[in-house]
Amino acid sequence: MPEFLDEIEACVPALRRYARALTHNVDRADDLVQDCIERALRKHRLFRPRGPLRPWLFKILLNLFRNQHRHDKRHAPPLPLEGLIAEPAQPAPQPGRLALAEMARALQQLPDDQRAALLLIVLEGFSYSEAAELLGVPMGTLMSRLARARAALRVLTDTPGEPRLRSVK
Repeated sequence: MPEFLDEIEACVPALRRYARALTHNVDRADDLVQDCIERALRKHRLFRPRGPLRPWLFKILLNLFRNQHRHDKRHAPPLPLEGLIAEPAQPAPQPGRLALAEMARALQQLPDDQRAALLLIVLEGFSYSEAAELLGVPMGTLMSRLARARAALRVLTDTPGEPRLRSVK
């Protein structure tokens, strides 16, 4: 059990980073990671060490996020319009910050399956096969979701789709 706890502890920063990317809310992300670790500890006997612990933890975190997202969709209270405050327009202090905010908004507009696939590959560095297994989809489906997500991000951020040639090594 101590080795199991050490492995979980080593995965916490990556879990927090992925949870924050999914939720865009620090408090919700921390709650999600806490729930993930609690469930992993409770279900540690179900873990079959066929590979590293990290993908198993990410699968738990992703399933918890999906469940919470479904619950929120069904039970979200409507916001009163009079309570919304319009923010005054002001120029961004840094162009890079503006681009980052634009990318974050574009990521939020992606469908959940495309965003999850893109974040696992780009942000967390999972291989295509690991991400496909984690999401429970075939490799071709994962690659299709990634292609659609990248194309949608190009459109949403007005980035031209420049063809890139692969270098032969």
